[in-house]
Amino acid sequence: MSELVMAIDAGTTGITVLVVDSESNIRGRAYSEFAQHYPRPGWVEHDPEEIWKTTCSVVTGALRDAGVEAADLAAIGITNQRETAVVWERASGTPIAPAIVWQCRRSAAICERLRVQGLEDELRHRTGLVLDPYFSATKIIWYLEELDGVRSQAERGELAFGTIDTWLVWKLTGGRTHATEPSNASRTMLYSLDSADWDDWVLEELSIPSSLLPEVRPSSGRFAETSTPDVFDGTAVPISGIAGDQQAALFGQACFNEGMAKNTYGTGSFVLMNTGRIPARSRHGLLTTAAWDLGAGVDYALEGSIFITGAAVQWMRDGLGLIAASADTEPLAASVEDSGGTYFVPALVGLGAPHWDPYARGAWLGITRGTTKAHLARAIIDAMTFQTRDVVEAMTADSGVQLGELRVDGGASAMDLLCQTQADLLGVTVRRPANLETTALGAAYLAGLGEGVWSSTGELSQAWRAAAEFEPQRSSEETESAYRGWKKAVERARSWVDPE
Repeated sequence: MSELVMAIDAGTTGITVLVVDSESNIRGRAYSEFAQHYPRPGWVEHDPEEIWKTTCSVVTGALRDAGVEAADLAAIGITNQRETAVVWERASGTPIAPAIVWQCRRSAAICERLRVQGLEDELRHRTGLVLDPYFSATKIIWYLEELDGVRSQAERGELAFGTIDTWLVWKLTGGRTHATEPSNASRTMLYSLDSADWDDWVLEELSIPSSLLPEVRPSSGRFAETSTPDVFDGTAVPISGIAGDQQAALFGQACFNEGMAKNTYGTGSFVLMNTGRIPARSRHGLLTTAAWDLGAGVDYALEGSIFITGAAVQWMRDGLGLIAASADTEPLAASVEDSGGTYFVPALVGLGAPHWDPYARGAWLGITRGTTKAHLARAIIDAMTFQTRDVVEAMTADSGVQLGELRVDGGASAMDLLCQTQADLLGVTVRRPANLETTALGAAYLAGLGEGVWSSTGELSQAWRAAAEFEPQRSSEETESAYRGWKKAVERARSWVDPE
C-alpha cells in the first residue's frame, strides 16, 4: 500500500497542496494565489471556478515536485477556508454567482432583521454561533432574496450549496458527491450541536430549503474517489479526510486532549481549544464548534475567530505600499523598540470574537509627528497579539482552564518578534512546530487515518515536534499597560458605521 497522502489546503487567498509521507515529511509542495474581489465596501467575493482551476494547477505542480503520480497516492485530504458560501446548479455544475467569502459583511442587515425577530438566542443555543454575517446561513439567505429566480430554483431542488470543501469534492468527483463533515457544517449556523446534523427548526425559521444542503459525513474515512479528467489523470484516488482549516490546524498541532489550544496566524487568526465530547457553551463571545469526527462521534472546541491579522500585512503591502513584500514586515517592525504608543485596530471588515461588531472599522490611534512606517508595522504585529489575548481571556472564563501553553502556526508565526510578543502578553510559553504547514498536515492526517497510513492519534502525537519555544520576558506591569491602551483603542473603533 502507498504511504503517500496529498493534502489540498484551499485557503482564503490561495491554494497549497502538499504530498506527505508516513513520517510526516513533505515530499512535494506547490502553491498559487487566486484573485480577491471587493465589489463594494465590506463585500468580499471569490470566483469558485477560479478556485477549482487553481486547485487543478497546484495539484499537478505538487505531484511534479514530489516526483510521483496520482496512482502513488493512498488518499487525499481537503481543508478549506470556512463559512464561504458557494451555490451552483446541480445539472450543469455552474455557480449561480460569485462565492460570498467569510469576511463579507453584506448580510449584516439580514442579521439585524433576525435579531429583531427574536431568533438570536435560540440560534446561538442550537448552533453554538453568534448571529453575525461571518457564517454561511445569512449568505445563503442573501442569495435567495437578492438574486432573481434563485429561491424558486432552490425550492425545486435544482441548486446545491456548499462551503469550499463541498465545492471541491463535487468537482473532484465529477458531480457525483455532495457532502461535507461536522467541522465545516458547524460553521454554517444551520447545524445542531445536539443532533450533530442539520437543524430542521433553523432551516424552517430562516426559510432555507433543505434540498440545498450536502450530506454530513465523518471527517475521517472514505468520502468518495476522484473522477475527473482535469486532474489526477483520471485515476480514482480516495478522498478520505476533510476538515475546516482551523480544526485541521488543531488536528495538525496534535491538540487531541481536552484543554490543548493553538492559534493560527493566517489571513485572520483563530484560537481553538479542544473541549472533548462536550460542546461547551460560551458566555464570553466565543463560538462552540465541531472539531472533527473520526467515526465514533464528534469532538468539540471553543473558538475565537479574529477576522484580520495577516490580511493587515497584505493590505500594508498592496493597499498602502509601505512594504514591497510581506517578509519585510518583521525587520521593519524590529527596527524600533516598540510602536511608539501607536495602536492599530484592524477592524477592516468589522470585529470578530469576542466583540462581534460588524459595524466597527479599522483605526490608527496614538499617531504623532514622530510616528514612522516602522511604528505602524510594529503596531500591526502588536494588534495580532492583543486580539489573541482578548480571545484567550474569554476562553479561560468559559472553560475555567488556565492556558498552559499556546501552539502557533500559520504564515505570520514564522516571525520571532510576533511569537515573543505573544508570549510576553499572555504570560505563557508559545511553541512553534517544526512544520508550520499544520493546516494541510491536519488534512493529511485525517485522510491517512481513514486509509490506514497512520494507526492512531497517539502515533501522530509522538511525531509532533517544536522547532522554537518562546518564554515570557517583559514585566507584567509593562504588558498590562500596553493592553489597557489596546482596549481603549478598540472602544474608539467600535460601532463606527451606523446599522443599515
